[in-house]
Amino acid sequence: MNALQVYSLALLSVMAAQAQVIMPGRCPQPAVQKDFDAARYLGTWFDIKKLPMTFQKGECSTATYTLQSPGVVGVFNKELLADGTINTITGTATALDPSEPAKLSVSFFENSPPAPYWVLDTDYSSYTLVYSCTDLGIVHTDFAWIMSREPTLSPVTEARLTAKLTAIGVRVDKLVRTVQDEEYCSAV
Repeated sequence: MNALQVYSLALLSVMAAQAQVIMPGRCPQPAVQKDFDAARYLGTWFDIKKLPMTFQKGECSTATYTLQSPGVVGVFNKELLADGTINTITGTATALDPSEPAKLSVSFFENSPPAPYWVLDTDYSSYTLVYSCTDLGIVHTDFAWIMSREPTLSPVTEARLTAKLTAIGVRVDKLVRTVQDEEYCSAV
């Protein structure tokens, strides 16, 4: 076994143990929101469902977007961890290509590579569907979020957004619901 194969096998083992969703082949290239307007997207979004990931383990998750400067969106993510502590992280998002403003690139740590943050669908006032993917050679790992402006989302809208993920090959059976119960989340 060569070094690349050993590294790939080790990486896949770690990711599988962390419940990441690993899929064969390269990342899909889904259509994104047409005429995306970042100014209308600003504000707070509640996490309704997501694919499991190592960096987001809590409940009561929200993402708040603010305009930092022309073309730069501030990102503030917050969640309630099982031990009762509140976990937060800040970052920035920018559109790399002005002709595709719904394809954002988000960074949370200095000197770390940015990650894609693609808005596949939003009406700006009630729901958004976000997709991200990382190529790992012969496989990729998917990330997806269904979010709402409120702590709940209509089942019809949720089903429509889930169908969009299915259409691009996302394992929607792996989506997990985020607790957004008012009493449970009161600490956040």
